[in-house]
Amino acid sequence: MEKSPDILISVVIPVYGCETCLVELCSRIRDTITSIPAQYEIILVNDASPDGAWETIRKLSEQDTNITGLDFARNFGQHHAITAGLDYTNGDWVVVMDCDLQDRPEEIASLYQKALEGYEVVFGKRVERQDSWLKKKGSRLFYKIYDYFSGQSTDFTVANFSISAKKVVSGYRRMREQNRYFPLFIQWMGYRTAKIPVEHNARKEGKSSYNLSKLLTLATDAIVSQSNKPLRLSIQFGFLVSFASFLYALYLFARYFFLDERVAGWTSVMVSIFFIGGLIFFNFGILGLYIGKIFNETKARPLYLIRETTDEATDTEEQELIE
Repeated sequence: MEKSPDILISVVIPVYGCETCLVELCSRIRDTITSIPAQYEIILVNDASPDGAWETIRKLSEQDTNITGLDFARNFGQHHAITAGLDYTNGDWVVVMDCDLQDRPEEIASLYQKALEGYEVVFGKRVERQDSWLKKKGSRLFYKIYDYFSGQSTDFTVANFSISAKKVVSGYRRMREQNRYFPLFIQWMGYRTAKIPVEHNARKEGKSSYNLSKLLTLATDAIVSQSNKPLRLSIQFGFLVSFASFLYALYLFARYFFLDERVAGWTSVMVSIFFIGGLIFFNFGILGLYIGKIFNETKARPLYLIRETTDEATDTEEQELIE
């Protein structure tokens, strides 16, 4: 591996529900990056973790000046926390990983080594995921739904664990949409990307907050924010229903005038009304999702608000409102 002691590698970690993992996590990250060798900085973003993680982050920052903590004013979500961490990074390369030690810090060296081959982004591919059956199926379902509506092809074994060049992070910072999903944004940007198999550990503490319902909600937000295919499908379906209704009208017309058969009207009319009414409300719901997302974007609220930072030299207010 090429030795680059002057290279700075930043590590961004959203923190929620894994307070007891943080000491070991930072220690293993430090040992891994210094063995590359390279300089390091660790950005720990406390996403209103309910387990006292902020106090641990403060202590870690006091013990190691290369560790910076950001404390959200409330829970903004994992991908907003990643955005906040990326806004604060200064590294030539930036690693994004989870805080629960399922992403092994030792794999950072493998990601960096692969990046030196000329790639601008390298993702860790979790070949054998150490997650519950339900979470694996939920993740697979999420990507299948997303791929269908977005027209893309994504890998459900790939999550946030990755290393990106500084220019990739600079491009990511310019994307200020409220609906955020880090891997999909990076994929959209189109930089030279590689994937390498990495070992995936079982979760050491707590349980994932991403249940099937939240994954479906995340999929809906990702689809609506990045694709207009649902609108096109609703138009096509509406046309199909209208065409079918026209054919049925011709059929009834033929029965009445050519076969001299009486056509029972009440049942077919009521069924048609309920069917068309349900279809209209469905389409209105799709339109409402898009209008709601537009409304959220036009408010131009900050992506996150920081209550406190361990780096007293940082102008927190300016960082909160980065555009």
